[in-house]
Amino acid sequence: MARQRIAVLGAGPMGLAVAYQLVQDGHQPVIFEAGDRVGGMTASFDFGGLAIERYYHFHCISDHAFLKVLDELGLASKMRWVETKMGFFWRGKVVPWGNPVALLKFPGLSLLAKFRYGLHAFLCTKRTNWRPLDNVEAIGWIRRWVGKEAYEVLWRRLFDFKFYDYKDGLSAAWIWSRIRRIGTSRYSIFREKLGHLEGGSDTLLAALKARIEAGGGEFRLKSAVSRVRMEQGAVRGIEVGDAFEAFDKVVSTVPLPYVSRLMPDLPADVLGKFQAVKNIAVVCVIVKLRQRLTENFWLNVNDDAMDIPGLVEYTNLRPLGQHIVYVPFYMPGEHPKFQEPDQAFLDRVQRYLMAINPRLAASDFIDLRASRYRFAQPICPPGYLDSLPPVALPVKGLWVADTSYYYPEDRGISESIGFGRNMARMAVA
Repeated sequence: MARQRIAVLGAGPMGLAVAYQLVQDGHQPVIFEAGDRVGGMTASFDFGGLAIERYYHFHCISDHAFLKVLDELGLASKMRWVETKMGFFWRGKVVPWGNPVALLKFPGLSLLAKFRYGLHAFLCTKRTNWRPLDNVEAIGWIRRWVGKEAYEVLWRRLFDFKFYDYKDGLSAAWIWSRIRRIGTSRYSIFREKLGHLEGGSDTLLAALKARIEAGGGEFRLKSAVSRVRMEQGAVRGIEVGDAFEAFDKVVSTVPLPYVSRLMPDLPADVLGKFQAVKNIAVVCVIVKLRQRLTENFWLNVNDDAMDIPGLVEYTNLRPLGQHIVYVPFYMPGEHPKFQEPDQAFLDRVQRYLMAINPRLAASDFIDLRASRYRFAQPICPPGYLDSLPPVALPVKGLWVADTSYYYPEDRGISESIGFGRNMARMAVA
């Protein structure tokens, strides 16, 4: 097959996977990224001398696409698997969570509610066909299985403080995939195992970038594409500012809400589908502490004084010599809370952590930072995938996708890698 010069829009994990597969197949990708570094939501920043991701990431034993590319890049030996714990902050106390014994001992539920919740979680891990859940509404589905009592204690705040006004119109298949991913990370019924890369996501990002460049690929950082130019039903190239550059094909991995602005010449019905996509935003606070908050990696939260459903104590998975906690505030981007200043979120987080662990003093907080991302996660109603345009758009030489397209799977590095590699193969087939 003749070597093709292909523009890849976006240098997040999906865009990198597209470019990586293209060079593997003998083509020349040119990757355009608006930011100053590769990685998207996996990129790191300097947190007071510690290089760490702005948004937390972890890996499960079921992340096959991720593990495969690690092996191809010679990075498999840098994977670390750790037995982790979950907890639940309930009625002012941290209690164990995440296994059958913890469920039986949990103080906030009747025995019947515990049985129904456990049965539902178990059956979710055994389900392999998501299609029967595709057109089912999530909250109704969960309540039918676990009952009102377990829903109120264990699920309601997750929906309230992540999806807000969109909570009553979500796909059960989409929620099921989250339950299943964590459930299948167990290597026994009582023990959970999650993974991290030595050096964090930067290890993978640097290796992918180096391999792409070695294969003839090129990166254009701080180069936001302003338009994909089309003529007579075919792609001609891209514009960056006032400059035009011709390409054989274009593969876009930028968030779908940007597509209508970049590609205004698409058919009206296709543009309408892209414009209809809704996303959840995030303000993620990362905290550096002098002492550990809890012994848990993930801590669920059900407390009337806290507007979060949970937090992640990252260094209980990946030791860094300092104690790092991520506290994500998810909300629709149009919600007034998203407009609040960073300091409002930092103050909340300091107050919440001191309530969770009363031994913490103000002097234990070494540093706090807040990062924002407007398009952190798509909102997936029932039948979501059928509402999206096809990846191969009705314009010759143009493919478009973002994390929405591996529905019902949750956004993740492994899913982005697998989908991106497949999209690259489609583009040159």
